[in-house]
Amino acid sequence: MAGSWGCPHETDDLCSKVNNLPCDPGMKGCVLHGRFVFANEDKNARLRQKQARELPADAPEKDSPEQP
Repeated sequence: MAGSWGCPHETDDLCSKVNNLPCDPGMKGCVLHGRFVFANEDKNARLRQKQARELPADAPEKDSPEQP
């Protein structure tokens, strides 16, 4: 299966940004880490943490109508 983008940090299947480890999009240290949703839920932990901080538990949802 081919992707539609190429990472500028990947050279010969190694990531030059993350200590020349084998390229694994979304791994910790990757420029994609925590920015996008991946099919592998293990890679989504950072994104879920960021989302939880942005919406406090006691905040009303934006789509709900206001009550008088």
